[in-house]
Amino acid sequence: MLHRYIAGFILIIWETFINQSAKINLGIFYTLTGDFAKAMVVIDEQWLMVYVAIYMFGIWDGYRQTVDMNKQYILADREDVSLQPMAMGAWDINFLDKRKPWVALLWSVLFPGLGHLYIHKVIVGFFIFAYTVVILYFGHLPQAIHLTMIGDFDTAKEVLHMQWAMYLPSIYFFIHYDAYVGAIDYNVLFEKEMKKFLRKNYQNKNFKFPF
Repeated sequence: MLHRYIAGFILIIWETFINQSAKINLGIFYTLTGDFAKAMVVIDEQWLMVYVAIYMFGIWDGYRQTVDMNKQYILADREDVSLQPMAMGAWDINFLDKRKPWVALLWSVLFPGLGHLYIHKVIVGFFIFAYTVVILYFGHLPQAIHLTMIGDFDTAKEVLHMQWAMYLPSIYFFIHYDAYVGAIDYNVLFEKEMKKFLRKNYQNKNFKFPF
């Protein structure tokens, strides 16, 4: 949400690596199901301590950056600087346009990442798309859903890899929220730029017609 893509991608990949090494998701799963003994066995304490440091840094840095960027936004908004309404390059074309937030939300519900592509957050959209595909593949979620739909619950529980499957709840609803809020924010930018353009270019009310 802070548009610090490189730092965000690195932290997500690093968190996944630490989580896989420490088996934190399995520990959470067994704890929620009441099997505390198995939770203590599967978790690697050495990697867990590294995870705590990264987790706390992510919370602190996110809060700090949000406060600083809010201050920068107030200063930038008072300057009333014009935005670049269109950017055209060899790889893509990007332009300010109004988007429907409910459409971004709907596409994100159907598959994470599609809502971000709709609001033209291409890099973030493809990263989320690829990250979700990896989780679904290694967690065997599509296969488990299929087996559940045909009533084979025992096999569904056997094929489901909870260490990977537990990643999805932590990102699924945030992705919906981020796509929805992103569409609203782009609409706000579009309206501000449109108002600014009309103030500068709309015909003066005192203009005298030549007839």
